[in-house]
Amino acid sequence: MSPRTDESRLSIALISVHGLIRGENLELGRDPDTGGQTKYVVELARVLGRQPDVARVDLFTRRIDAPEVAADYNRPVEPIGPNTRIVRIDAGPRTEYLPKESLWDVLDEFVDNMAAFLREAERLPDILHSHYADAGYVGSRLGHMLGIPLVHTGHSLGRVKRRRLLATGVASTEINARYAMERRIDAEETTLAAAERVITSTHQEIEEQYELYDHYQPHAMRVIPPGTDLTLFHPPDGADEPNTRVAQAILRFLDEPDKPQILALSRADPRKNIGALIEAYGTSKRLQELANLVVVLGSRDDIDELDEGARDVFLELLVAIDRHDLYGKVACPKRHEADDVPSIYRLAAHTNGVFVNAALTEPFGLTLLEAAASGLPVVATEDGGPRDILSNCHHGALVDPLDVESIQRELLRILEDDAHRLALVEAGVAGVRKHYAWQAHATAYLDVVRPVVDRTGVLERIERTRRAALHKDRAIVTDLDDSLLGDPEALSVFIGMLREQRASTAFVIATGRRLDSALKALHAHGIPAPDILITSSGTEIASQPELTGDVHWARHIDHQWTPHVARRVLAELPGLTPQPASEQSRFKVSYYYDPDVAPPLEYIVSRLHQEELTMTTSLAFDQYLDILPARASKGLAVRYIAHQHDIPLEKFLVVGATGADEDMLRGNTLSAIVAGRHEHELAHIAGDRHVYIASTRSASGVLEALEHFDFFGACRVPADEPEPTA
Repeated sequence: MSPRTDESRLSIALISVHGLIRGENLELGRDPDTGGQTKYVVELARVLGRQPDVARVDLFTRRIDAPEVAADYNRPVEPIGPNTRIVRIDAGPRTEYLPKESLWDVLDEFVDNMAAFLREAERLPDILHSHYADAGYVGSRLGHMLGIPLVHTGHSLGRVKRRRLLATGVASTEINARYAMERRIDAEETTLAAAERVITSTHQEIEEQYELYDHYQPHAMRVIPPGTDLTLFHPPDGADEPNTRVAQAILRFLDEPDKPQILALSRADPRKNIGALIEAYGTSKRLQELANLVVVLGSRDDIDELDEGARDVFLELLVAIDRHDLYGKVACPKRHEADDVPSIYRLAAHTNGVFVNAALTEPFGLTLLEAAASGLPVVATEDGGPRDILSNCHHGALVDPLDVESIQRELLRILEDDAHRLALVEAGVAGVRKHYAWQAHATAYLDVVRPVVDRTGVLERIERTRRAALHKDRAIVTDLDDSLLGDPEALSVFIGMLREQRASTAFVIATGRRLDSALKALHAHGIPAPDILITSSGTEIASQPELTGDVHWARHIDHQWTPHVARRVLAELPGLTPQPASEQSRFKVSYYYDPDVAPPLEYIVSRLHQEELTMTTSLAFDQYLDILPARASKGLAVRYIAHQHDIPLEKFLVVGATGADEDMLRGNTLSAIVAGRHEHELAHIAGDRHVYIASTRSASGVLEALEHFDFFGACRVPADEPEPTA
């Protein structure tokens, strides 16, 4: 094939407005706006500039001449490689560095000044590629003005970040005020309506993030994973791996340091599911014979000074080591630097080890690529990005992260079969080089944009309209066991409705189960991950994305919570047997209740009051008694969510089946009681006008309630519903 002429070689304009962007010595982590996106766009510009089919790459950003930043950011033009340069555009006060949330009012100035720059050039770019919402706004305006097709990469999305912030306890009104979220989401909708292609890192981004947008165009989406630096991550190249500083920090824990290592490397975050890995290792004598376990969870000075979630992870780890007597078999180094990470992988590869990522949710899975490039086979969660990575690299196995036996089985398969392990190592090294190196990224990128430029791949848009509400404006809340499960056919219809209405409707599960138990049940019945999970009878709230635990809710309900006193008082009463540790939690004391022997619930409440204990009691199925903080219950959790998400209670449909659901069925919500063995526990509220009594069980009863209240339409009590008689 003959080389393209200068006229046919592409001219590409990348746009990344915020952050501190320069060609060398990137100040990653200096502030929230100078991180992964900054590094990505600079590397992308460089690698594209080296391609024979590319004539020029210009990376446009904002020009800054502020005393608090280096003079580099004031250079109008900075060459950074062959045919590649950074171009800085004036917008807003040049002498002030603005965070991205403060840029919205100056973006139109950026558009006009960038348009003037482009018009003065020898040729207009063939393609505009915007990065993040602010650049998307700029790119969509320029595209319309100059007739240049637009490609977009979101990096992160406003609707997803809003969900994440809500999950940490930040109220909806505060989110908009602090992060200009409505302007950001509106800009993202505008960008999606204009973009010819949208580039993502994984299919999960498409299916679970972009699908939340009204202008989502599935045919415009293309998955191109980011490049991996193969100069940093590569297989061991000598026998010196055990002699590095970080290796010595790991090996000092181990009685038999030459054994293969099962390596886990992540943040100390409950969502990383380290507890399941420890349980898999601790309950398998064979795994302990074959390998050591190395768990690298970031650096720490004092566990007590960590945030609550990280502290819980370390507590679970240390308790499991003691319970299973794993001393001398498990390493958990206290500190490591970012530069040590490649050496950590290579040490595990040097021992013929295996890498594990058992996270409950994993949007991308960069560690799997780093492990593969370093010569490690992997056992990885089947959630999200790892599916894409293993389908390309074939260097390990996917497992259900909640299935301990599955984790054990796949680890043993790799560790016991050396030929199989070597085949996985070779496949991983080759797969990363083929699919995830920067050159592979550039090739895939040009394959995506060339048809857009040549107009051989014109996007056929699906006609879509914007909703009146910017965010979800109603919610379905249902218990899990008796309220939803039991009728597979009706459940399938309900799931279909949820998928159709996901842009307008929040889906909430409220259950007495623990989070891990609830996730198992949802997975077993093919129920899509709820937007919000209220678990352990209202004491825990976890939200998408990534099942983020609501720390604000935990702090709120901790008020005057003294579970040890409650246990002492109730130990004196007959007919109450503590449930196993697996059913207890930080904010839930659980008993088996024998109605033939135990005193009435009213007496139990009275005894607690006599000890000046104000606590919530919940009796379900006439046999499960939960003692909770006074501020915690399913109903209180529902009202907290309504406030946080700014959704009126009158737009909540709450479905229950037992007495444990009563307090979330009372009040201003639209409520429904499905038929079942324990509906008699709710008979005293059945006459309320806002409470619908379904004639069928489980999901079929939920479908009845949806129709009765016209939930996806008027969403109210029917106008002709008679008032209850006295």
